[in-house]
Amino acid sequence: MHLPVLADEAVSWLRVKPEGVYVDCTAGAGGHAARVAAELTTGQLIALDRDPKAVRMARERLAAYPQAVVLQRNHGEVRAVLTELGISTIDGLLLDAGVSSMQLDDPARGFSFQESGPLDMRMDPSQGESASDYLKSISETELANVLRSYGDVGPAKRIASVIVQRARAGQLTTTADLQEAICQALPFVRGVPKEVRTAFQAIRIAVNREFEAITEALRAGINLLRPGGRIVAIAFHSGEDRIIKNLFRDASRPQHEFEPDGRVRRTHPPVLRVLTPTPVTPSEAECEQNPRAQSARLRAAERLPTEKDAAQ
Repeated sequence: MHLPVLADEAVSWLRVKPEGVYVDCTAGAGGHAARVAAELTTGQLIALDRDPKAVRMARERLAAYPQAVVLQRNHGEVRAVLTELGISTIDGLLLDAGVSSMQLDDPARGFSFQESGPLDMRMDPSQGESASDYLKSISETELANVLRSYGDVGPAKRIASVIVQRARAGQLTTTADLQEAICQALPFVRGVPKEVRTAFQAIRIAVNREFEAITEALRAGINLLRPGGRIVAIAFHSGEDRIIKNLFRDASRPQHEFEPDGRVRRTHPPVLRVLTPTPVTPSEAECEQNPRAQSARLRAAERLPTEKDAAQ
C-alpha cells in the first residue's frame, strides 16, 4: 500500500470545510484525497493525476466517496479542468510533487536504476517523449544544464557527453544502459556513484516538465482560491521546494506596476498569507515507517481578501 506523506499535516493545514470545493492536483494512489473526501458532506473533491495507473488506483480508493471525482489530467492543466467542470473558485488546493513510490518500484516505468527496465520515465506513458527518445534529441550542453539545474550534478559535462554519445549510437534503451553510461563517465569512482541517482532524477524532471507543471498549478490555485481558502504543497526536491517557497513569498508581498520612467503607477496588495514561515517536516515516527518521507517539506498559505472581494 502506498503511504501518503504528511497526510495528517496536509489535511490539518488545508482546513477542510464539509461544504467546500477542493482539488488534489496529484492524487497518486488516493491517500491524501481519501482523507480530504472523508471530511466532506455537501462539498466536492476533484482529484487529478496524469498517470493512468494512479488514476485507476485512486478511483478504487475513492469509490466510497460520491463527492469525489478522479480525472486523468496533468496538474499543470488545473485551471482548464475546473473551467470545463464549471468551477470558478475553490476552497483549497493540495499538491504533492515528485514521483511516487509505486512509480519508483515498477521497473517497467523506468524511473529507478534499482532494476533494469525500459528507459521511459513518463508519468503518462501515452504523452510526450520517453527518456530514451529525449536523450537522443538533446545536445550535450543542454543535458549538462539539465543535470546541474535539476539534479545539482557536479561533473555534469562529463556525464552529459557520455550519455549523448551512447544515446545517439542507439545504446541507451534501458535504465541499466543509463546507469552504465553515468558510471563510464566517472571511472575513478568506486561502486555506484551518487550521481546515478541525481542524474536519473534530473532527467525524469525534464522529461515530464515537472517544474513547469508545479508552477502552472500553484499560480492557478492562488488565483482560484476564495478568500480564506488554502493551498498546501509538499515537495521532495530542493528545486520543487524553491518554486513553492518563491511563489508563496511573491504572492504574499505587495506587487508594483511601474511607469516607463520607473515611478510606481499602482501597488497591488498581497493576495496570500504564508502560514508556514519554515516548512513542516515529517516526524521521526513517520520517517521510520516510511523512509522515503525523510526529504518531504510541506508549505501552506491562505488567500487574503482582495479589493474586489471587499467591494462585493
